[in-house]
Order: sequence, then structure tokens, then C-alpha cells
Amino acid sequence: MTDRPLTLMAVHAHPDDEATGTGGVLARYAAEGIRTVLVTCTDGGCGDGPGGVKPGDPGHDPAAVALMRRRELAASCDVLKISDLETLDYADSGMEGWPSNDAPGSFWRTPVEEGAARLAELMRHYRPDVVVTYDANGFYGHPDHIQAHRITMAALEMTTLTPKVYWTTMPHSTMRRFGEAMREFHEDMPEPDPAEAAAMAEIGLPDGEITTWVDTTAFSGQKFDALAAHASQGENIFFLKMGKERFGELMGMETFLRVQDATGTAVPENDLFAGLR
Repeated sequence: MTDRPLTLMAVHAHPDDEATGTGGVLARYAAEGIRTVLVTCTDGGCGDGPGGVKPGDPGHDPAAVALMRRRELAASCDVLKISDLETLDYADSGMEGWPSNDAPGSFWRTPVEEGAARLAELMRHYRPDVVVTYDANGFYGHPDHIQAHRITMAALEMTTLTPKVYWTTMPHSTMRRFGEAMREFHEDMPEPDPAEAAAMAEIGLPDGEITTWVDTTAFSGQKFDALAAHASQGENIFFLKMGKERFGELMGMETFLRVQDATGTAVPENDLFAGLR
């Protein structure tokens, strides 16, 4: 045993991603005395600007948006009691197929080994016991999420560290509940076309394949407030429309796929740090 605190490192693509998929575990483990480290890979410059102006529209200034989102990210970290924030500050690549995917300096165009080397240095510094990021499809296919996955897995190979490694995911039963909630709050929402419905069905995993179910219900209020801290992106954050109580009902359980483990802890498990304390 050492005096070094147990450490969780979450590697995310954009400001606000930390709250959506891992806000509950970040808040819960901070409350339990665990060091929580957030690495945000991009500057979020492809987000909405003031007044909801969209990327590519007149008046959208990516540099100004990035500065605004950095302030919002700091506020979210305060809400979640995150111990350490590290920003790689690559240019936001935007959604799949956007011209910004291939813009000079975009995260998507950055060589994986370059981003991985920077992240590996952070891993050597913080020596995380648990690392969380996305799966190979970035959960839903976003280029920056895919790249965050790639540099995280490559960085782990560059170090001698053997943390427990998790990919964020969602059980299919919860995905169905989200679909029902979206129709509840958007009664005029059209049914998705077959291709879109098929793509949505591929997101997440069957319930029986989820390895790790972490109850963060007690911290759902913090998670909601962390999302709300990203006020400039509120139009794009569906979950804020449902209010705290309903949000807690739907978002109180965070789920993961464990992909690396040296503890031998049986799955399913209910704690990212099972076997480490």
C-alpha cells in the first residue's frame, strides 16, 4: 500500500461529454475521496455560438466558442468536484462528414501516435488506477470520440501501467427508455427512417453484455447541474429539458464495458474500483 490516492482518469472528446456519460461516477468517486482526473481532447469550437448560431453560419467564431466552452468546462468540473482538469486543446472536428473533419489542426487529422504520446505523459504523471473512455465507434460514431478512443488505447500501450480500463456504453433497455422519453417531450417528433432506426439499434450493448453497473442516483443532481453549466449548448442537450427528477430516474445508473483488468474481480460488478480497495 502507498499514500498515493486511488485515481480515476476519464478521457473525453469535448467540453460537456464529461457530464453526459460519466458525470455520476466522477461526482461519486470524488465524494469517496478518489482523485478524479478529466482529460478533454478538443476545444469544442464546433459547438453553438452565442444566441445558438451554428458552425458555418455567419457570426460563428470557433475561437470565441472555444473560449466560452472552456469557462463552462471549468464550471462543470467545479460542480462535479473534479480534482484535475487537463485539456489537449485540439481543434474540434465537428460531426461526421463536416468539412472541419479535415481542417488543419483538427483532432481527427492528428496522428494517433502524437495524441497518444501526450496522453501517455499524463498517465505517467497521474498513474490512474481506472481509465474510462469510449469504445472503438466512439459510442455513436463521432469522429472526435473515435479519436479519443484510439489515443487512449495507444497511450496505454506506451506505458507500463495496468489500470482497469472501461468503455462507456448503454444497455439496450435504457436506450429504449430514452427513445420513449424523447417522444414524450417531443410529441411531434417523427419516427426515424429505417436506416436511422437500424443505426440507433447498434448503439450500446444488450443488457447481459454490460460488465459494470454503477449506481450514481445520489449524484444525479450534480450531474444535471454539470450539464447545465454548459449553457451555450443547451439546445443540443436533450436531458436538460426533462427536469432534475425525471433526469435522475433515467440517468441514475452509469454503465460500462470492462476491457482490461488485473484484479480478477468477477463481473457483473457495481464499482469501477472493485478489487482495488
